[in-house]
Amino acid sequence: MSALVTILDDEPAIREMLSEALTEAGFRTLTFARATEFEAALRRTTPDVCLVDLGLPDRDGLSLVHRLALEQGATVIIISGRAQVQDRVTGLELGADDYIIKPFDPAEVVARVRARLRGPKQAATSNTARFNGWTAHFNRYALEDETGAETPFSHAEGEVLRLFLESPKRLITRAQMQESLGGAAGESFDRAMDVRISRLRTKLREDPKNPRLIKTIYGAGYIFLGDVAWI
Repeated sequence: MSALVTILDDEPAIREMLSEALTEAGFRTLTFARATEFEAALRRTTPDVCLVDLGLPDRDGLSLVHRLALEQGATVIIISGRAQVQDRVTGLELGADDYIIKPFDPAEVVARVRARLRGPKQAATSNTARFNGWTAHFNRYALEDETGAETPFSHAEGEVLRLFLESPKRLITRAQMQESLGGAAGESFDRAMDVRISRLRTKLREDPKNPRLIKTIYGAGYIFLGDVAWI
């Protein structure tokens, strides 16, 4: 079955344009004008990608993005007329996977959706990895420690963690991260990566001054130093 993309935007013309472009590209779509309608639909179905406008009439779009990314592990692409760098950074920091500024070419949105669905290559198609006393459950977006206690992570954080776990003890440059994870290169992407890595370090209880697992190689990128086993 083709991937399902939900479109949440209060402008009918944009909903129609996006739905038409995505349908022609082979996706299934559901469109919503209000956050309440969208959230009700989420109780009945699970979309593969959520396109979310920030300027909604009944809900703050940013808080919805944060809940979708963190609590439901959804892939979220913001579509907004807010073009300031800080707006993009805030959206990405809250867990969005990508940020597209209005006005846009619908072909670009289709390409971004495809990029998010491709994601990084999966190691042995597994959704569970063990490393240094931790177990990462990518099917439910949770980190489990040796006592069985779990800490949730967002879809965006999970993409970065998976990229590290699939290439342990190898340098991963910023350019490689941008190519693997998608999104436009630049200040907002770099800032989003810094935030996601910082949050992962916190969840892995790393010493921020001397992290043991995710090492920063200044001017080059990052290296994950853990011993990884996919199960």
